[in-house]
Amino acid sequence: MNLEIKRLGDVCDFYNGKAHEKSISDLGKIKVVNSKFVSSEGVKYKLTEQVIFPLYRGDICLVMSDVPNGKTLAKCFLVDADDTYSLNQRICAIRTQQFDVKFLFYQLNRHPFLLEFNNGENQTNLRKADILNCPLWVPQIPEQKRIVALLDTVFADLEQIRAKTEQNLKNACELFDSYLQQVFTQKDDDWEQEKWGDLCQFIRGPFGGSLKKSMFKSEGYAVYEQKHAIHDHIEQLRYYVDEEKFEEMKRFELKPGELIMSCSGTLGKASVIPEGAPKGIINQALLKITANENVDIHFLKYWIRSKIFQDIIYAHSGGAAIANVPAAKILKEIKLQIPTIEKQKIIVSEIDLMVSKRDSLLLIYTEKLAALDELKKSILQKAFSGELTHD
Repeated sequence: MNLEIKRLGDVCDFYNGKAHEKSISDLGKIKVVNSKFVSSEGVKYKLTEQVIFPLYRGDICLVMSDVPNGKTLAKCFLVDADDTYSLNQRICAIRTQQFDVKFLFYQLNRHPFLLEFNNGENQTNLRKADILNCPLWVPQIPEQKRIVALLDTVFADLEQIRAKTEQNLKNACELFDSYLQQVFTQKDDDWEQEKWGDLCQFIRGPFGGSLKKSMFKSEGYAVYEQKHAIHDHIEQLRYYVDEEKFEEMKRFELKPGELIMSCSGTLGKASVIPEGAPKGIINQALLKITANENVDIHFLKYWIRSKIFQDIIYAHSGGAAIANVPAAKILKEIKLQIPTIEKQKIIVSEIDLMVSKRDSLLLIYTEKLAALDELKKSILQKAFSGELTHD
């Protein structure tokens, strides 16, 4: 098929957004279209009392700036109403009389030509000239409408499958959380109440300027961050310190079998340092926990992950905008029910088995979601290569 390809600048009008920083107000009634608004499909937004750049139904907004390998670069939002939105800087508006706007939206959203400007290393800032040079297929309007109707139908079906898959993924997580809650609410005769401080020792990571990014090296002793507690994997290390700095902070050293817990923002996430993990220290967002001989460290890890502990720790976080783990003297007074060390090990084995089953389900559902994304990409590619026939 001979496709009629034209430059965006030849068939569309381009407009740059304007800065809204000084006009943001919770009392405003107009939504500001910025990158977060577009990336969240309009769920997250700021309001303004002043319409600095009005948008109209049928306008297409496109994100011009994103971090390396980001998922927002060239992402589009199709304006669905008048008198509702104002366009922020680093977002552009595309207007046209030569397209069915839904056809243009499907074609322009995350266009491969625009994504090629992302080198994966630096923040990408699309220039006006880059966008104006974007190649677009311009079939006759009836053909555009036919393709839009077909894509709408197919994508509606895919969205139903995605919603069911996401719900299954959520159910798998909630089922495990419920199981964990049940484990730690049982009160058999051999479970005794203990103070956390009688079972463990706590060390909070260094505060203040003890660890600055200017001190970090490309190699050396690892600096463990909050993400290593949240994701339960001791990998993707970014920062290192030299031997001198490591010796200065020896008390913050992590050793195999010790527990790290996130203690700022996302509280109560925990991981056990495995054998063979890189030698290193914790940063200020982590709490290092060492247990005595009467506590299985993995039992403690799962207790921290349970809703019981989550409720306790957030109740003591002070209700600040960013939650923080309370002082050590408060942590030491927190009480937990704990069985004998022998029973702890049995319980840990049972939970490990449940974790394995949950993770297998999560992998299946995650792979299915990825396959749906790839299928959608493939359908769009065929649509705008003229491969969607009337059959």
